[in-house]
Amino acid sequence: MKASQNDELVFLPLGGSNEIGMNLNLYGYGPPHARKWIVVDVGVTFGDLTTPGVEIIMPDPAFIEEHADDILGIVLTHAHEDHIGAMPWLWPRLRAPVYATPFTAFLLREKLRDADILDQVDITEVPLGGRIQIGPFDIELITLTHSIPEPNGLAIKTPLGTILHTGDWKIDPEPMLGAPTDSAAIRRLGDEGVLAMVCDSTNVFVDGVAGSESDVRVALNSLIAGLKGKVAVACFASNVARMDSVIRAAEANGRRVCLVGRSMLRMARAAQSVGLLTDVAPFLSDNEANGLPHNKVLYLCTGSQGEPRAALSRISEGTHPHVKLSLGDSCVFSSRVIPGNDVAIRNLQNRLADRGVRLYTDRDHPGIHVSGHPCRDELAQMYQWARPQISIPTHGERRHLLEHVAFARDLQVPEQVAPRNGDMVRLAPGKAAIIDEVASGRLFLDGGVLTPENSDPLRERRHAASNGVLMVSVVLDGKNRVAGDVQVRSIGLPGDLDQPLGEALDDLAEAAEDALRRLSAQDREDDAAVEQAVARALKKASQRVWDRRPVVETMVVRL
Repeated sequence: MKASQNDELVFLPLGGSNEIGMNLNLYGYGPPHARKWIVVDVGVTFGDLTTPGVEIIMPDPAFIEEHADDILGIVLTHAHEDHIGAMPWLWPRLRAPVYATPFTAFLLREKLRDADILDQVDITEVPLGGRIQIGPFDIELITLTHSIPEPNGLAIKTPLGTILHTGDWKIDPEPMLGAPTDSAAIRRLGDEGVLAMVCDSTNVFVDGVAGSESDVRVALNSLIAGLKGKVAVACFASNVARMDSVIRAAEANGRRVCLVGRSMLRMARAAQSVGLLTDVAPFLSDNEANGLPHNKVLYLCTGSQGEPRAALSRISEGTHPHVKLSLGDSCVFSSRVIPGNDVAIRNLQNRLADRGVRLYTDRDHPGIHVSGHPCRDELAQMYQWARPQISIPTHGERRHLLEHVAFARDLQVPEQVAPRNGDMVRLAPGKAAIIDEVASGRLFLDGGVLTPENSDPLRERRHAASNGVLMVSVVLDGKNRVAGDVQVRSIGLPGDLDQPLGEALDDLAEAAEDALRRLSAQDREDDAAVEQAVARALKKASQRVWDRRPVVETMVVRL
């Protein structure tokens, strides 16, 4: 296929640029009025204290949803949640064929089955190192190493040039599970000519290399060998190589393994479906583990990030139905602290310590965890192999992307562009440049409903969480006069001996009654006018009493 005179090749991130996680990337080919698109990854991120009641957040696909008929396919690089987690909610808006390697396809099917849409989705399994021809996009899967099985870079070949989309990666010469990075394929691409490399920026500030999973295996074996009593190890369930290392360390030290947590069990099934974790002793059930001496069992747990409903959190609270840890037991955290989870993890560890559990983390035992993302030496190696004309950093906050641009410039990459979500980058023909800005944003899964990030309910919830709530009851008689006392109740507002809450609420009730008396009889006939007057008066009074402006909900009752 040859390029026509008006054809363009563009890259458009809708998620994952200016943030770590929530990846959704688009590649478009053709004349501007008739582009055909492929989607690379459809991921989520997770809520925090700024999103009360919201646990899952995903990119807003509004732009590409308008062009759904022109989507040729969705290609998934690997099975981490920030790359496939949004599929159950966003695929019905895109409705395109999906391409994934076997491990990723297994986990995707589980998600789509839970969402009751599996029978609607056309999923093609692509072997490792396989090729996909999707319209003008000839895609070759490049085997990389990461912290999950079957991570792939994508060599996206078009008539206007080849893009190397790295996805998440590192260079691990001994990954323990799966093949090492296919450096020969990347060098071959470099020899053929790489127009642009769209590359992971997570560890761009970190010198050296991320480290090998083989070193972690040695460190875990050494640590577990010296532990007495029950041992729990917390790690990311998706890191099957880490699971394998923990299992080998347990078996080498006379312990059997019990998997604790649904995602740990699900990942084990996915791994075994592609031939991993098949040569280890059968996992213990909860009852079998409880029947063994304490020094003969190891619990491999979910919840390393302090997630409140995960197994380790329930163990720390003493509410897990089967697993109990106490004085003389140990808990190993073979994981990193994801930014934003610091407080939850600290609270989790304090609860475990309060039970007498000895804690081991990568702060005191640095070898028990390594990152799954490339540090600067690995980035330099990748650029040396691929030799792209254009560097496009992704998978990073703004500071990561700009540092990556500076690093690529130091490596003599001719062109660099650091797009934000919604920036459309023309890769060819001509010099790389941002040529358009499309709508982008976030969708929040709020009570099972997808809502925009700036929706009224969430904004009101944030406001209520910070300022409290006042509930007011106003009774008006047939002549629109206040009948009886205005009643004011509160949620989340303070009181003490010097200023009892009841007295403050009485003062607010008087302020509401004064506001109602100042209204004309005609205005008192209008419920909206009554509610507005009461809310204005109470917010002003609350500002004076508490230096806050709470949410005011007024119920008007007419006799």
